Amino acid sequence: MAQPKTVWDDHPEPLTVASAPVPAYGSGSLADLLPTLAAGLGVPDMSATITELTPADRNCVFLIDGLGWEQLRAHPDDAPFMTSLLATSRGGTGRPLTAGYPATTATSLASVGTGLPPGAHGLPGYTVRNPDTGELMNQLRWQPWTAPGPWQPYPTVFQLAHAAGVHAAQVSSPTFENTPLTKVALSGGTFLGRLSGEDRMDLAAKQLAAGDRSLVYTYFAEVDGAGHRFGVDSDAWRGQLMYADRLVQRLAEQLPPGSALYVTADHGMIDVPFDEQHRIDFDEDWELSAGVALLGGEGRARHVYAVPGAANDVLTCWREVLGEQFWVASRDEAIAAGWFGPRIDERVYGRIGDVVAAARDDVLLIASQREPKESAMVGNHGSMTPAEQLVPLLEVRS
Repeated sequence: MAQPKTVWDDHPEPLTVASAPVPAYGSGSLADLLPTLAAGLGVPDMSATITELTPADRNCVFLIDGLGWEQLRAHPDDAPFMTSLLATSRGGTGRPLTAGYPATTATSLASVGTGLPPGAHGLPGYTVRNPDTGELMNQLRWQPWTAPGPWQPYPTVFQLAHAAGVHAAQVSSPTFENTPLTKVALSGGTFLGRLSGEDRMDLAAKQLAAGDRSLVYTYFAEVDGAGHRFGVDSDAWRGQLMYADRLVQRLAEQLPPGSALYVTADHGMIDVPFDEQHRIDFDEDWELSAGVALLGGEGRARHVYAVPGAANDVLTCWREVLGEQFWVASRDEAIAAGWFGPRIDERVYGRIGDVVAAARDDVLLIASQREPKESAMVGNHGSMTPAEQLVPLLEVRS
């Protein structure tokens, strides 16, 4: 059987479902990072699938929301410390990972924390249909309320590490402590809330030193927020990148002996121009809306739920209207191509759209009436292009 095409392939193929650049699940995706570190700490049933990472007694993952590999490489002067970790001639070991599909925060954080791809952990999009209620469920804001445990029943890597005697901790904003997304994706061990980035870095270093074996996670959100509001490469975005770079250096300089710091992200980002050519409005397009009961996902990674009996017609129409601007697949085609990982749990199957559309060009499928805030964002993400899919994996050791 032919292997799925990945983002490492250099030669473009005709636009088909099979030509989409499938994330590197099982060897170089976000879902592989924590299991690799936990395996090095001796946590049972964990596999070190990112083979080039050397085990360390104390491990910290610093996730910078929205900082893609391509954006980091394009701004060396704004992020001199992280840039220094890219250069192998200076001892750096930086490489890209793939976020997973879709490249969006809720999905990626669940992949990081559980060590599972989206088809298993069950958060396969920004908004997806709840098969039990028929409603759209926002998995970032957890609206409408859905019982977290049945929605994502697997233990997190932090929970497994804690049970194995590893000191596990998350250092993040206090606002995230009791959210359902934190519960299903990142809980386990101790949660420590701090408002300032500097306080988080200082506390993360102390938590690393708190155990002979440690697994610590910390997080910074503002790069993503500036990108959405003002765009990648805006002054506001570059300012947040500069600040994040200083935070990475601050943490790196405090690492206790025997530590490894890994800097990564949940997705990259792409700016989309504000015109009708680049922003296709679902709410104003009768062809795209015909036969559609619910529109889920986000502008560059759509889940389309058809009215009963209309799925094939919706698929045909979306392919004809969107042409080569999107990879458009049926649910079964996307699953067979590996977009959501090597397996799909039964409870997750109905959350995936009857039709799945992933942007290929710098276009956006907005919904100006249903999603006014999301439709007005400058920077966007979700699809499988390198700008969105590739995230950094930078290493500092002590």
